[in-house]
Amino acid sequence: MDAMPKWADVILIPLISILLAAVLSALVIVAIGESPLAALQLMIEGALGSTYGWGYTLYYATNFIFTGLAVSVAFHARLFNIGGEGQAVLGGLGVALACLYIPWPHWTLALLGASVMAAVFGAAWAAIPAFLQAKRGSHIVITTIMFNFIAAALLNYLLIGALKAPGMEPATPKFPEATQLPSFQDMFSFGEATLFRGAPANVTFFVAIAACVLVWVLIWRTRLGYEIRSFGQSESAAKYAGISPTKIIMVSMLISGALAGMMAINNVQGEAERLVLNAVEGAGFIGIAVALMGRNHPFGVLVAALLFGFLYQGGAELALWTSIPRELIIVIQALVILFTGALDNMVRMPLQRLFLAMRRA
Repeated sequence: MDAMPKWADVILIPLISILLAAVLSALVIVAIGESPLAALQLMIEGALGSTYGWGYTLYYATNFIFTGLAVSVAFHARLFNIGGEGQAVLGGLGVALACLYIPWPHWTLALLGASVMAAVFGAAWAAIPAFLQAKRGSHIVITTIMFNFIAAALLNYLLIGALKAPGMEPATPKFPEATQLPSFQDMFSFGEATLFRGAPANVTFFVAIAACVLVWVLIWRTRLGYEIRSFGQSESAAKYAGISPTKIIMVSMLISGALAGMMAINNVQGEAERLVLNAVEGAGFIGIAVALMGRNHPFGVLVAALLFGFLYQGGAELALWTSIPRELIIVIQALVILFTGALDNMVRMPLQRLFLAMRRA
């Protein structure tokens, strides 16, 4: 019998971890000389108080959904994919090639083609560390970190060379109009009512929701998902059952890399409408925190991505209207990661003792 109910592990522990991170963040804000309650109110109003704020919150959340799902799929096989940043960079390259060199007649076909290219490029970039892990024993954490830097260098080389548009900026030309995705402003404005004005949220958000559903089906409703989870729980038992470690490592990392690469649909095709340097903006690393907080479940990843989207947009409002620096949001994110990851047992063990005592009583 489990030491505590499943709902406590999925909901209560992350909630307590967030509250502890919030308390420490409030103390930091007090030390700066600002009011924590005023800061929280400003964050809520800036991120959730208007359709403009919601548009940015959902835009950031879309990025984090893809990278969070990427980390969670790999983690079910006990593979710690820290290469989401580089895989998203290569996914952006795939999106740019699809949009610039294929004459799409409509954005729906362009979205489909760019999605396939992003997934293929992201998966290809994840395949090399996966092969090194499966065949050579090279640790997946080390190789995926190294490949992040290689991806950044490769993108820099291409954007000042073969793919560079005329001018000084290292970026590709603007994508053709037929490939540009409809924004929430285009989709949800009717008559005189203009919603999400100027916000970058776009149709990719619904692609991310579909990805959550598909990952849930894959992990919990297919034979492959069962093999991935079995391998993650016990490699020796999985091998005894006839499950190939090489197959699971390769397939899990290919799916993980494809999901990370698909993040580029949102920020490259949907928002910038061209490929630029630093387009990923750390979303690959935030995906690790999103997966940890979401307990590697697609629904949990969705909720955690919305929270981090709120922190990103709310933090931008804090930096704009108060003396609180933008870097404080990085501190808050670090505290959330600290409590949901490294200090998970600090919350878990007292709760387990509490539930055991209640059960005995």
